[in-house]
Amino acid sequence: MAKFKLGLIVGSNRRASINRKLAQALVKLGAKEFDASIIRIDDLPLYNQDLETALPEQVVRFKSHIADSDALLFVTPEHSRSMPAVLKSAVDWGNRPWGKNSWTGKPAAVTGTSAGAIGTAVAQQHLRAVLGDLGMLVMGGEAYITFKPELLDANNNITDESTRTFLKNFLDQLAALTAKLTAAIAPRAAA
Repeated sequence: MAKFKLGLIVGSNRRASINRKLAQALVKLGAKEFDASIIRIDDLPLYNQDLETALPEQVVRFKSHIADSDALLFVTPEHSRSMPAVLKSAVDWGNRPWGKNSWTGKPAAVTGTSAGAIGTAVAQQHLRAVLGDLGMLVMGGEAYITFKPELLDANNNITDESTRTFLKNFLDQLAALTAKLTAAIAPRAAA
């Protein structure tokens, strides 16, 4: 079976983001199922409808990466009990300009990590609601990861066996969803 192209979107523009480190660990963990790459959002301008007539090159690049991805995985921190502003702006750019929604029909999953006991639960719930409303096929299942310094080694490998197994199963579910949706869409596209 051919590998799927997985685009990872990290909901943080912080260089030392623990969610970026988790995303890098997920790239390694899902390497058998996905050719994965992190889609950059830190250079996107804040969403502004005035910029839609001549999309900034960063937005064009971003939307192109979304289009090239078979599935998307969002790895996000939680800011003020919701998704970070940089991620919300990226989601808005993916949906705009009107009639050019890059998200429609894409399978997606959401996870994230923080030091808190419930990880990024509230941000994930908000993000799931928005993505579903934009036409993404958001995988069920929750992946709230409590971050501890020993969770990842210096090479961003997950050190905790139970967390690694949990996240591997999470990625396997995303691969299965992507395969199922790709198989369902292929016959219609050929018709």
